Amino acid sequence: MMDMNHDFSRAARPMFAPDRVRPRFRPFKAMRHFRNLIADKEDTSQVFHIFEALPRRNFRVEAQAFVESDAGRAVMEREPYLPDILDDHERLRAMPEGSVAHAYCDFMESEGLSAAGLVAEYDRFTGGRPYGDWMEWYANRNRDTHDLLHVLTGYGRDALGEQCVLAFTYGQNPAPANLFIAYAGGLNLKKTTKSDAPVLKAIKEARKLGRACPRISEQSILDLLAEPLESARKRLNITPPVYYQEAHRRLRARGIDPYDLLAKAA
Repeated sequence: MMDMNHDFSRAARPMFAPDRVRPRFRPFKAMRHFRNLIADKEDTSQVFHIFEALPRRNFRVEAQAFVESDAGRAVMEREPYLPDILDDHERLRAMPEGSVAHAYCDFMESEGLSAAGLVAEYDRFTGGRPYGDWMEWYANRNRDTHDLLHVLTGYGRDALGEQCVLAFTYGQNPAPANLFIAYAGGLNLKKTTKSDAPVLKAIKEARKLGRACPRISEQSILDLLAEPLESARKRLNITPPVYYQEAHRRLRARGIDPYDLLAKAA
């Protein structure tokens, strides 16, 4: 549940906390943590380390622009804390059949995931220390909509699917870490499988799809969840991932389970 000690009113929060330190660009640290991630794909903390080592240059500017916009003000008043919304499956299941909400619940329940679980992983990485500023609120929306991207795009939680979601995210929010993990992971899969599956083309396609789609983190998530899934995809310019599906077909033709690829790579 949302920490009620945090005041989400505009007046109570600074745009940037005075003790916030600008992260430094450290590619060698990113590579070290990527190797750790390959060794244990469930160790989400490695992803956070990579993002810390490869910061997004214009993130502050874009966060402030959204927070100070009319759309941003409307979203922050209606949706101050996304995990509470996303984990309320009873409320989401009350939305129409065929909606994004139902597809999201199906995905999260089948995978044993929760929005709160991702927050807990992140809090373990940060030590649970909040900045309490609006930049943090904006960054958290990017974090908390990650699994929703799987549902909207059709990318699974297989190794290639995760990399494609990161490439899609880079198309929306160009943090170097998104593209680094996507392509480094893709090259690792090519090396491991030695197949003709169009892994890198699938990642490139995902990046293009993300660029064509309005930023999901800046959408009203409640409105999006209530939409029919196919209508939402059409509105957001999200088309079926052709190369991703072809990669799966070719891998299975060779007797390779796409959902076991990262384990084999490790």
